[in-house]
Amino acid sequence: MAQSLSCKEIIDQSNYPIDEVDNPKRQEVIEQVRAQLAVDGCAVVRNFFSEEGLNALLDEANQRKPDAYYSPKKDCNVYLGSPDESQSKEHPRNIFMPRTNGFVRADTFDDESASRRLYYWEPLKQFLADCLDKPELFIYEDPISNMIVNVGKKGQQFNWHFDTNEFTITMLLKPAAKGGHFEYVPGLRTPNDECYDEVKKVLDGDRSRVKRLELNAGDLQFFLGRFSLHQVTENLGDEDRLLLIMSFTEQPGVIGSMYRVKDLYGKVTAAHLVNEESRIRADGLLD
Repeated sequence: MAQSLSCKEIIDQSNYPIDEVDNPKRQEVIEQVRAQLAVDGCAVVRNFFSEEGLNALLDEANQRKPDAYYSPKKDCNVYLGSPDESQSKEHPRNIFMPRTNGFVRADTFDDESASRRLYYWEPLKQFLADCLDKPELFIYEDPISNMIVNVGKKGQQFNWHFDTNEFTITMLLKPAAKGGHFEYVPGLRTPNDECYDEVKKVLDGDRSRVKRLELNAGDLQFFLGRFSLHQVTENLGDEDRLLLIMSFTEQPGVIGSMYRVKDLYGKVTAAHLVNEESRIRADGLLD
């Protein structure tokens, strides 16, 4: 079924005619997303997919989830990186939390899959760019992690962390029956400041700035995860939580760091080796 559906058919075209640039409905959605993002860096488009489209994407995720990679490293800091021995044990870089979720890698999806075709569909990319008020978006060129499925089985969670990219596009294919909540702290750091003191407050249990977002199957989410700390709480239900993640960048050639990609997804490619010599980033923040 997935191969027989066009990209337009995957999306609820009656409510979200994203390929019709002059359609007032399209512009209305764009304005709503921009308004939500301006508040706290998070926006949701509810029931973005058609029933057939959601089922196709979910089927692809279910077929591939047995091949999801689960890192043997079960504790991570918020930067998903190495500790800093020059700092105290209480420093955010040295506070490690459990991360047990898995990832279906991008290289498991072939060019004919509905997920990959949608990812590369130009009208979707332009719609996302317009929602984010960006002149143009580029495919995140990391061949392992540019389009992935986050798998959260019963008892699994994804610790507090920041993203590599300024923004991330996610599509919830299947929520947890219980738990598995997306939580975030908007604007916790800036392009010029790690704001370690504020990060430490959250890690110490301060929830005064924490927001919890209720998501349903088929929802499209925009999130400025480069600057907003976020996590997915433990899945307390009996069914897997499946989240399709599509990453885009504002400039071409961006690839994940070799350390981070190897740790999260279990493999790197020749592109990662080349990238380490001349990494492209929009800021100097930790990954």
